[in-house]
Amino acid sequence: MEQSLVFIKPDGGERGLIGDVLARFEKRGIKVKQLELKQLTEDQVTAHYQEHIDKPFFPNLKSYILSGPICLMVLEAPSVISIIRKMVGATNSAEADPGTIRGDYALTTQNNIIHASDSPESAAREISNFF
Repeated sequence: MEQSLVFIKPDGGERGLIGDVLARFEKRGIKVKQLELKQLTEDQVTAHYQEHIDKPFFPNLKSYILSGPICLMVLEAPSVISIIRKMVGATNSAEADPGTIRGDYALTTQNNIIHASDSPESAAREISNFF
């Protein structure tokens, strides 16, 4: 079984989309192994987005992720990372296909509702950062 870290970002929580997003994963047959609504610390955000620290958009991204609680999930299924990435859709919401989470709910690239691990290595690092 493969695991992935997924979190619903502050805009998803503010808009009341946690249940809808979680239901999509459960209907697909993906198992929820851990689930927590949490306000992140600056250290957790910096550790999570370590590859973006020196990029010009990082201060705004950090501020946004710290702006409210996020719904953290560890999800599990065979090939779960690739399945979730297809369900989530393109990072740029303007390019996300209808029927994907971002295609149906996201408004901007920054406020794009959800994060999902992109590899088994990222998933392991991200899960250990939050759980």
